[in-house]
Parts: sequence; structure tokens; C-alpha cells
Amino acid sequence: MAAGFDAFVVGVKMVLLAIGGLVAVACVLDWAVRTRRVSPFSRSARFARARIDPLMSPVERVILRAGGVPSAAPLWMIVGYAVFGILLVSALNLFGGLLAQVVYVARVPRALPMLLASWAFSVLKVALLVRVISSWLPISPYSRWVRWSYILTEWMIAPLRRLIPSLGPIDITPIIAWLLLSLLQSILGIP
Repeated sequence: MAAGFDAFVVGVKMVLLAIGGLVAVACVLDWAVRTRRVSPFSRSARFARARIDPLMSPVERVILRAGGVPSAAPLWMIVGYAVFGILLVSALNLFGGLLAQVVYVARVPRALPMLLASWAFSVLKVALLVRVISSWLPISPYSRWVRWSYILTEWMIAPLRRLIPSLGPIDITPIIAWLLLSLLQSILGIP
């Protein structure tokens, strides 16, 4: 079953790469028409205006609202597609790893406590990461997007803050909490 899923992920990567090549060619053609590198009256320019511009218009609207120039739309389309591809492949790999773990636990039931502990450590580390990144951005800790990370990690950050002084504006307690979690995970032998 794992080999079948791995083959599926490889197939998705190949399809994403092929579509990415087409997106890149379309974006280069659109950019060339927008910047007048290609004659606006040529056959390729008419094709780009008829077929590619409608696909590019949502990206262009976002760029214009942000104060950018419309000729940057093709570049942002390529960047957006690359980010989409990376997120899709990462999600598939995560799902495949979880599926492999569940299949393993189905075969060896005594491994269930170790699997649950591993998942708990992973969730705590992700919560710490979200908490740190959200502290760099203008996001309230009470925002529904990051509140969960504060709820999950406050029990270990608060005592560390009382023990460890901050270094000016830099709070190193999340780093120390991460290191302590990693140390505890390795002591317990949890993968």
C-alpha cells in the first residue's frame, strides 16, 4: 500500500511539473505582451490576450490592490503556482506518513502509545513554531488563527518566563521550551 501511495505522489509531482512548465510558458508570453517585447498585433499577442489574460486577471487585481504594477502579474502567478505545488506535495507527504503510521499501528497494536506520544510532541512543536512566527507579525494572540498555539504552549512557556529573564526585546523561552521538548522526546525514545 505504501508503494502505491508513493507512486501516486510521484505521479502528482510529474503532473505538477508539467503544468508548471505550461504555466511558466504562458506567464513568459503574457509578460512579453504586457511589456511590449512582443508586438501587440501579432498572433501570439492575440492568443495571450484572449486565453491567458482571463486567467491572469484575478492575480492582477490582487497586485493592483496591493499597489503593484500589472506587468508583475505573470511573476506572481509563477510564484503562486510554485507555493501551491510545494504545499500540495507537502500535504500529500504528511498524509502518506500518517497513513503509514496508522497501518503500522494496525499491525503492531502495542505501538499505539508511542505513536500518540509522537503525535503529541509534534503538535506541541508546531504550536511553538506558530506562536513564535505569530509574535513577529501584527497578529493578536487572541486571534482565532493563533489562539490554539498559545493555549497549547502557555503551560510550558509561563514557568520558563519566570525562571529565564528576557534578553531585551528577545524572548528565548520558546526556544528553550523547544529544546526541552526535544530532550524529553529523545530521553523517552519517542521518534
